[in-house]
Amino acid sequence: MWRRRLVGLPLGLGPVAKRRSEGLQCLFHGCSSDARLQIGDALSGAAGEEENVRVQGWVRSVRAQKEITFLHINDGSSLQSLQIVAHPGLDIRNITFGSAVEIWGKLVQSPHKKQNIELRADKIKLVGSCHPVNFPFKIKERHSLEYMRQFPHLRCKTNVFSSLLRIRSEASAAIHSFFKDNGFVHIHTPIITSNDCEGAGELFQVEPASNTAEKNDNSHFFDVPSFLTVSGQLHLEVMTGAFTQVYTFGPTFRAENSQTRRHLAEFYMVEAELAFTESLKDIMEGRLEQMLKNPFQVLSYTEAIGILHRSMKTFKFEPKWGCDLQTEHENYLVEHCGNIPVFVINYPYDIKPFYARDNQDGPQHTVAAVDLLMPGIGELYGGSLREERLDLLQSRLKQHGHKDTYQWYEELRHFGSVPHGGFGLGFERYLQCILGIENIKDVIPFPRFSHSCFL
Repeated sequence: MWRRRLVGLPLGLGPVAKRRSEGLQCLFHGCSSDARLQIGDALSGAAGEEENVRVQGWVRSVRAQKEITFLHINDGSSLQSLQIVAHPGLDIRNITFGSAVEIWGKLVQSPHKKQNIELRADKIKLVGSCHPVNFPFKIKERHSLEYMRQFPHLRCKTNVFSSLLRIRSEASAAIHSFFKDNGFVHIHTPIITSNDCEGAGELFQVEPASNTAEKNDNSHFFDVPSFLTVSGQLHLEVMTGAFTQVYTFGPTFRAENSQTRRHLAEFYMVEAELAFTESLKDIMEGRLEQMLKNPFQVLSYTEAIGILHRSMKTFKFEPKWGCDLQTEHENYLVEHCGNIPVFVINYPYDIKPFYARDNQDGPQHTVAAVDLLMPGIGELYGGSLREERLDLLQSRLKQHGHKDTYQWYEELRHFGSVPHGGFGLGFERYLQCILGIENIKDVIPFPRFSHSCFL
């Protein structure tokens, strides 16, 4: 919006306005007489044939023939590269696979069937050289995701990982679009917080590095212990006192000492909260079904434990009522239900956080909580109704020893509180699910996990 406003300002106001206009054009479009064109736009026909253009990107291949040399250039805007036709008069001696180049020329119809458009080069500038022997990715080799993972600072240069990143970008935009189209308000929840939403204690504590060694044990930068957030849920609950539908989408952190294919120390969460709702069905089959567009199977936790008990499979962790479901249990339940998404609802009271709404049932005491299990992934999503009844909430907080810490949370129930609920969805696991990627470290640009924080 700000760019449109700047570029759309009246410009016929004399020499000062004219100079400002020229400066803005250089800032946004460059000062060259040839228009800079993204390769994706060139390939889609956005520019007319025989038009002088300038493209910038990285060389994906070099093919020399007697009279001419063909280069394939990519700038990340498309999986497909643009073919450059270089005549003998152009100096391309130092241009190799991986080099960064800037090329001026004309777009012309290609005589080859594999591409409609090619660029007939008039000028080629080597912007950044690349040593092909030392470069870890070779032009004619197929590299595994595991191999690429060794080079987080370079793997974006590969076709596979650049494609993953473009899909990640599109998925992120689609999620924001989904919530906007459905009337949700986007809330920027804090990354630094004083609460532990999950209650598991897997937190990264935040303190200034400059005075860590000399500070007193009882002093804190924020006067209270502060941590990197594990969830924006509690802050979203605050917002349901004024908005009926809110969401957040941002980084969360877990200090889990795990290097499995399913876990990261830093990952992104899509979290939503809905006011005036008293049913898990609203959370499960309304918003999420629209997002995933899949049929679902719904099991109670008690039914799930029964299925596991009746199984002939030997589990490493024995399934017991009152214990959390392990990954092996989740995978079996999904397979048992025909490899479709499975909602497990009504979990035991004692294994869910203090905010989950008490079902007040018996003899097996449960809360209105839900997890979504997906084929090949396990748990993708977790949600619950929140406890809006003050007396039950106070009892629960006292039981967990949180009475003083969450006084503000109790106070929300005094000022127009309503029944509400919400969910959190792991964005990286969602990408694993839709792309069929086995390791979560391959769907995030810079994975953070125990014993690894490269860059």
